[in-house]
Amino acid sequence: MSPHRRSGRPTMGAALVTCATVILWSDSAVADERRLQTQSAALTQQAPRPSEANPFSQALALDRAELVRQVLARSPSLEAARQAWRAALARYPQETALEDPMLSYSVAPLSISGGERFGQTVELSQQLPFPGKRGLRGEVVLAEAEIMREDMEELRLRLALMASTFFDDLFVVERSLGITDEHLRLLEQLKKSAEAQYVVGRASQQDPLQAEVALSDVLREKVSLESERDLLRAQLNGLLHRPPAAALPPPPENLPVPAEGPRPSELLQEEALRHRPELAGLRARLGGGEATVRLARRDYYPDLRVMGSYNSMWMDTPHQFMAGVSINIPLDLGKRKAAVQEAEAHLQRLRMEEEGLIDNIRVEVEQARTRLVAARRVVELYRERLVPAARDQVAAARAGFESGKNAFQALIEAERNLRTLELRSQMALADVTRRQAELDRATGQIPGLPREGAPQ
Repeated sequence: MSPHRRSGRPTMGAALVTCATVILWSDSAVADERRLQTQSAALTQQAPRPSEANPFSQALALDRAELVRQVLARSPSLEAARQAWRAALARYPQETALEDPMLSYSVAPLSISGGERFGQTVELSQQLPFPGKRGLRGEVVLAEAEIMREDMEELRLRLALMASTFFDDLFVVERSLGITDEHLRLLEQLKKSAEAQYVVGRASQQDPLQAEVALSDVLREKVSLESERDLLRAQLNGLLHRPPAAALPPPPENLPVPAEGPRPSELLQEEALRHRPELAGLRARLGGGEATVRLARRDYYPDLRVMGSYNSMWMDTPHQFMAGVSINIPLDLGKRKAAVQEAEAHLQRLRMEEEGLIDNIRVEVEQARTRLVAARRVVELYRERLVPAARDQVAAARAGFESGKNAFQALIEAERNLRTLELRSQMALADVTRRQAELDRATGQIPGLPREGAPQ
């Protein structure tokens, strides 16, 4: 057997060992790749779509659901959150990639001009982390991307709640202006009635003056309401990413109250635990924390560097080509133990935060439901008892004044009481939809949008 054949066998064996080592040291992260593709597809679906400059140009009345949709479609804050999610996903290939291979070249300077053989070496090496480390780093990155996604969903709920609340505020202001105009006409009539009674000597001069004072006070309230309407319009246009003075259609004349009350609290709490983005985000942090603990434990194992080189200064050709491996020796066990303890403590803290958040969510749902039930009862009181009684009081006081049985002051007070109750009844009506929006937010549903299967 020739010397060249004998020297070739160790070289081939070393090459096979090196290739096998590279294969065994490579990470397999098929599940993480699927998670990445799922999040990337969801990110693409969330991309903003072109919207009209004036989406309400054809609307006769402002619709709550359409307002919420437009706010979510046009909000720069929501797009900023989406870009944060996108940036987090872009970190995955960075964290799971191998380090760049290292190529080194050196030369023996004295061999360049001398008569000796030209001396040079070329070496190519690649760092390979211990199996599983790259995959665990990928899990941590995907967990952080999921956190960004849930932060965006939480922002979506907050924006929808703000839009729905502003819609209710605008409804109250518009209805208050309508009620104010009605009472301005009523006070004009009462003033004329007082003047007529004064002319015939059945009333004092103070009565028409008192009517004028009441009339002026209502006009002052109207100015304040008109200013508040302009402020609300500016806030809504701000949410819609439009100029503050852009035109908006008026809100509807009435807010429907659903005939059925809210579902039992236990069902609502379970729904909230399934859909609340804050809880989903915290559980994503838990997944990242578990991966961080496993990664810290994996740091006890060495990383590998594989290399191949050529050295022309060896006389024998079989000796000029080399292949080999090197590893780091993790001697500092105290440092690695502390890293594991830190990761475990962080993970335990997240578990305690999860339990606390679950408790808070259950309380929020219960409080929102209780407020909604109370608001519905208040609306019934206004509709069935308070407002009808106040209207009867005004009619009785007016008849009594015209017949000379009671003073004009009683009529003015009855009118003021009716106006107050009518204004409060509209606030109570809007309060029902506010409480419903808060309950939707507490259960993880988008406020202001109809649920699947619900009437549009």
